[in-house]
Amino acid sequence: MSDFIQLTDLASACLGGVVLIANDEFFAPKENLLKPEKPAWREHEYTDRGKWMDGWETRRRRTPGHDWCILRLGVPGILRGVVVDTSFFRGNYPEQCSLEACALEGKPGADQLTSPETRWVEILPQSALAGDAENRFAISDAHRFTHLRLRIFPDGGVARLRVHGEALPDWRSECGAPHGELNLAAAQLGARVVACSDMFFSAPQNMLMPETSAGMHDGWETKRRRGPGHDWAIVQLGIAGFIQRIELDTSFFKGNFPESCSVEICDAPAGAALDAAAWKEILHRTKLQADTRHVFDEQLVHGDAATHVRLNIFPDGGVARLRVIGTPTKAGRAAESLRLLNALLDEAAVAALRNYCGATRWAQAMAAARPFAGVEQLRAAAEKCFTEMAREDWLACFRAHPRIGEKKSAASVASPAAAGWSEQEQAGARGAEASTLAALAEANRAYEARFGHIFIVCATGKTPAEMLAACQQRLANDPEKEISIAADEQRHITQLRLEKILQL
Repeated sequence: MSDFIQLTDLASACLGGVVLIANDEFFAPKENLLKPEKPAWREHEYTDRGKWMDGWETRRRRTPGHDWCILRLGVPGILRGVVVDTSFFRGNYPEQCSLEACALEGKPGADQLTSPETRWVEILPQSALAGDAENRFAISDAHRFTHLRLRIFPDGGVARLRVHGEALPDWRSECGAPHGELNLAAAQLGARVVACSDMFFSAPQNMLMPETSAGMHDGWETKRRRGPGHDWAIVQLGIAGFIQRIELDTSFFKGNFPESCSVEICDAPAGAALDAAAWKEILHRTKLQADTRHVFDEQLVHGDAATHVRLNIFPDGGVARLRVIGTPTKAGRAAESLRLLNALLDEAAVAALRNYCGATRWAQAMAAARPFAGVEQLRAAAEKCFTEMAREDWLACFRAHPRIGEKKSAASVASPAAAGWSEQEQAGARGAEASTLAALAEANRAYEARFGHIFIVCATGKTPAEMLAACQQRLANDPEKEISIAADEQRHITQLRLEKILQL
């Protein structure tokens, strides 16, 4: 299943994908582009504007230019390939198309999406299309995107647009906390079926969709098994985790549900061969019922971490949905957080990294050092980039911090995230007596008058008295020694904050 067609359709309406804007949709509406079902043909059906077509179709262009539409992916991700399907468009398909992508958080409106200030990246140059065909194009850009702009030249109709790739959401927003429960097998979290024994009637990826099943067509169904054995599907979880319960839904499967099922797990490194993995059964073979949502909790063998789940069904049949509820592992949290950081566009990565160290030069050097293969590579790069900074870079770091005992940074340049971390780091100062806070304020003023920058100390775990004593002691240092000490304190702060990237 290495072909990009087997990857999740990130633009699918089933995942929340939506076409937001089109410059023209005279003959057929833009919303048809992302419908999950295959295009249909109605031989004798017409509307008051012309032949009924199951797709997006613009009027015949009589002026220079081309037509376009903008869509929001159902799930942000790394795109591996697209299918521009012109089924049933024969004398009215576009000659060519191109694709651009951008990364915008939230739900930007039409003004922002069409603004000249929005940066669009061309991921598919102007390419020839065939009529009444599934036109496939591989995508090689490894960045994470949220929106696409499809251009068609000069006009015409496209039945469907499929955008296959690897989902890459901010997984923390899915569970609300680093250790919260979530559906590890959710397609919108990046889970996908990587192998299966059979998908004659429908694809196993359907099991991982977010909404309840819409019918027997909207699940995984295998053909009738006439020989020995059983059917199975392997799911690569969206994030490695500890499984708490499993939900298996056979809704709509009545005369064709599996007689029973079992579940195995493995914890396999990325790229490892799954046939050589150490699989462990966590749900022994258990009878199933027709048209029923089964929940397995106490029946599970708990304890081991999992990156993959193998669902075995005996002997064959259909499953509507599979939910694997659990909590992310420490390694899983780090791996997904690094994957997200590695895939950000350069400017977004710089902005994110400046939360951890206020120097733009450091953030730019870190962004250029990506991709990070693991936690140790990230930490090593942070140390290296920090040692290459100059005095002005250190001062930029200092300006992004509030004074000890205060909340607002000296230059008001800290992001909300960095400001929140500063407040957490200085939590010990919040309960200080008024006399101690007054002494800290006086020591801060004396320090700034002597050295020309605010007093920097790694405040995590320190009491107000300890921070005050450190400030008073360092007032005796000469300026060169002191800026070196302050820079080393900033280095410690940066390393502690990097743990927040990894959610460790």
